[in-house]
Amino acid sequence: MTNQIEFRHLEYFLALSEELHFGRAAERLYISQSALSQQIQRLEHLVGRPLFDRTNRRVELNRAGELFKKAAQQVTHQLSDSLENWKLALEEIEGVIRIGFVGSAMREFLPPLIKEFSEKHPQTQFSLDEMNNQSQLQALEAEQLDVGFVRSNQAPQGMNCKPVYTENLCMVLPENHTISAQNFKDIGQFSEEKFILFPNQQSQMYYQQIIKLCQHFGFTPSISHRSIHGPTIFKLVESGMGISIVPKSLMDDKNYKIRFIELDNVPFTTSLFAVWNPENAKSGLKHFLDLLFG
Repeated sequence: MTNQIEFRHLEYFLALSEELHFGRAAERLYISQSALSQQIQRLEHLVGRPLFDRTNRRVELNRAGELFKKAAQQVTHQLSDSLENWKLALEEIEGVIRIGFVGSAMREFLPPLIKEFSEKHPQTQFSLDEMNNQSQLQALEAEQLDVGFVRSNQAPQGMNCKPVYTENLCMVLPENHTISAQNFKDIGQFSEEKFILFPNQQSQMYYQQIIKLCQHFGFTPSISHRSIHGPTIFKLVESGMGISIVPKSLMDDKNYKIRFIELDNVPFTTSLFAVWNPENAKSGLKHFLDLLFG
């Protein structure tokens, strides 16, 4: 008889076992109390014994009900896991591309690329996650990402790494700073300032570029704060906690009381790199890389 048990019987049973009240359980399941009572009776008939002790005042699981609850939970969890695995397998077939990116990549570089790809491959979907360099590389190694966009050319062994976008750097200053684009000469003017920079351990290549840039103009920056998030950096600069140097694509002088000075006459720029596993056979990724490097 147990092969006649339906999934809804388990759903109804588990709801009642948690609420221990026919009215609340029925409301939770969007069915009537009488319908719930009938289905519980049907389930008890199928398993051949009562699962609840009922009185006029309360409903309680009996020993058989407690054991059945564990079995029902195992079945529902197994079904949930199986459906999740099915969903992931379906995504693999249909070509969901999992992309990681540093925040600046979404300002200018990635949106037009994703739009163009979506127009050519409308069936492909994207899963997009903003992550720092280190987290992206770890996710790529764990096969949780298909491609990452990082500001680092240091990729794990076996991964491909290629530059895809190069841009100028920009000074970030408080709105009322004495130096503006009109009287700016070079960043040596900021040698006595406190700097807010990306953490070295999470963006080593970018951090070293900033250090070398400052040293090129005769000083080593004094670092007061570290952050990988543009909005946090801008808020700190706005509050007078220091100045910063960021990629041009992060410029945002509309939402903060800050000013930007583009460093277009210095021998230093910053590059964005694509990193992926060449063993990844996903067809959607192949088409995406063809567009990226086409």
